[in-house]
Amino acid sequence: TRHGQTEWNLLKKVQGKADIELNEKGIQQAEETRDFLKNEKIDLILCSPLKRALQTAEIINQGRNIRMIIDERVSERDFGEFEGKNYAQLNGDPRYQAWIDSGGTMKFPGGEDPEEFRKRCVRGFEKVIKECRHDKIKSVAVVAHGGTIMSIMERYAVKEDGTPAGSYYDYQIK
Repeated sequence: TRHGQTEWNLLKKVQGKADIELNEKGIQQAEETRDFLKNEKIDLILCSPLKRALQTAEIINQGRNIRMIIDERVSERDFGEFEGKNYAQLNGDPRYQAWIDSGGTMKFPGGEDPEEFRKRCVRGFEKVIKECRHDKIKSVAVVAHGGTIMSIMERYAVKEDGTPAGSYYDYQIK
């Protein structure tokens, strides 16, 4: 599950490593997710340490006492100098245009390399899956960020014939 809305989401600001809390709508979204999942068996919650994900996970976990693993590796990407800016502020910046022209494959100025970010997210997910196999845990909820989920889906979503079901940007989440 992706974390609930923050003020930065509402203002369409680039939000990566910035530790922004949920806004009122984000809290409501987390409560709706909690209610939707209330009858689902969840043995473990893997969560990013960033406030917006932690708040969402804690709301989902209300009244359930599900064990949580908080892992930095599933936190959102560091967007460097683009962090906290919106499209209007980035539009016209040649570095932003170069990133657009690269199809989103370039590193943000001062930020995290996209390939390293994806590998980091997958490593965090795989560590928890390995633990689950060892402890015979069958159901894990992941509460993280859009980029984290996109990274995991790109790596693990496959068609029936075993070929990848899509690429990173095919899994964009609202």
